[in-house]
Amino acid sequence: MADYSYKTLKNLVNLYPIPAAVMQVHKNHDGSCGDIIMYAINKVLENNYKTLFMNEDELHQVEGQPYYANMPREPKFEDICFKCAWNGDPVHTYVDTTKMYGFWTEDILLPIGYEEGSDVAYCTFMYTLNKEMDTGKFAAVSPDIASFVIKTCVELRNEKDFLSSMNTVVNDLRIYTDSFACCVLTVEQDQQMFEIISESVRNNEVCIKDVFSTVPYSIVASWEGLVKETNCIIIKNEHDLEHYEKLAPEWVQSLKDNDVHALVLYPLIHHGGIIGYLYITNFDVANILRLQETIELISFFLTAEVANHLFLQRLEYLSNVDMLTGVFNRNCMNVNVDELSLKLEFNPRPFNVAFCDLNGLKSINDHGGHDRGDKLLVYAADVLKDVFKDDKIFRAGGDEFAVISFSAKSEFEDKINALRERARDPEWLYFAIGYYHDEEDGNLRLAMRYADEEMYKDKDKFYKAYPDKRR
Repeated sequence: MADYSYKTLKNLVNLYPIPAAVMQVHKNHDGSCGDIIMYAINKVLENNYKTLFMNEDELHQVEGQPYYANMPREPKFEDICFKCAWNGDPVHTYVDTTKMYGFWTEDILLPIGYEEGSDVAYCTFMYTLNKEMDTGKFAAVSPDIASFVIKTCVELRNEKDFLSSMNTVVNDLRIYTDSFACCVLTVEQDQQMFEIISESVRNNEVCIKDVFSTVPYSIVASWEGLVKETNCIIIKNEHDLEHYEKLAPEWVQSLKDNDVHALVLYPLIHHGGIIGYLYITNFDVANILRLQETIELISFFLTAEVANHLFLQRLEYLSNVDMLTGVFNRNCMNVNVDELSLKLEFNPRPFNVAFCDLNGLKSINDHGGHDRGDKLLVYAADVLKDVFKDDKIFRAGGDEFAVISFSAKSEFEDKINALRERARDPEWLYFAIGYYHDEEDGNLRLAMRYADEEMYKDKDKFYKAYPDKRR
């Protein structure tokens, strides 16, 4: 019978020149992982822990304590300890723990054994720390993982558009991990928004965008706190669900509502900030270590591509959207008019154009200051966006807006009447409105000229009625 006495295991761990411990891994009555104790440690680990986790005037005992007495609790670490100690599976992994400790960690776990009839098993745990990623250590992966990662890189760098490539990669990853669903979502913290940019679901049973349409931003925002002390979240059983339910009850309830019992949530971090997440549900938990190693590698390439996509998207937004009002700017209008004019010339179809000019803006600027004038412009744009929900709205000039619509004539005229009702306050919002409906000619520029002329006729009526508002 093996000798699992403290003295024997202490002598064993003292043989190692790097930080090392013998982990005492308890098994619960239901067969799940129980507590994990740092049963015997060497001096190197003790000094290392004091440097990493403790203040000088607060030196906690390490040996004989649960591993989480001095470091954040980590479900993934508990999983590999349990498999090593109880299943006899050696573990060699290299993970990004820079968010937790500021280092990359190379972990080595070797099984020791357990006594028959006992609820305690043992394994050795050794590690090394690196300030920077050692690509050589990351390169030592199994051939099937390396092949899959290379295939992913090739797909991401091909000539297809970004979203098409992402959909292919996400679908391949779902199949590779034997999961029910896989998606990538981006997060814009300043806008408090998130977006599913690619998804794959087994047999297309559900639409992830539809599922997340009912998820408030607050739930997605809560993930940042959950991953603050770990490189990713892995939920593999009821025990893990209970752990995260204490930290994020609203999120875990949404998982239960959607029958999610296993999950990987991996943050995509660029320049120190989270720009998105890789989200995988109901995967094959038997291959959790392979899944984790694969995701560790793929996340680098996904992050780079997503960051580039968001950057280009932001550039496009800045070049096409008026920063004050949030509607399209004049540059965007000119480009759209050029493109639409050409299309309508070859394929005429009914369309509508409207010009809406703010009456009395100069008077408001003169008496209330430009801040009040800016508020009027923002309010005016909001009213236009509310009335012309499905149409393109442009800020054509300082106080002038243009609308291009393909609604039916009667529907568009109803919108114009609704706008007149909401914008007829001479002391605040009052639009001079001109519009034109083209049934079959397809001449967009001519239609815009007619609408502009009608708008100026309407403006003259306003200043005849309110001469004190004339600019």
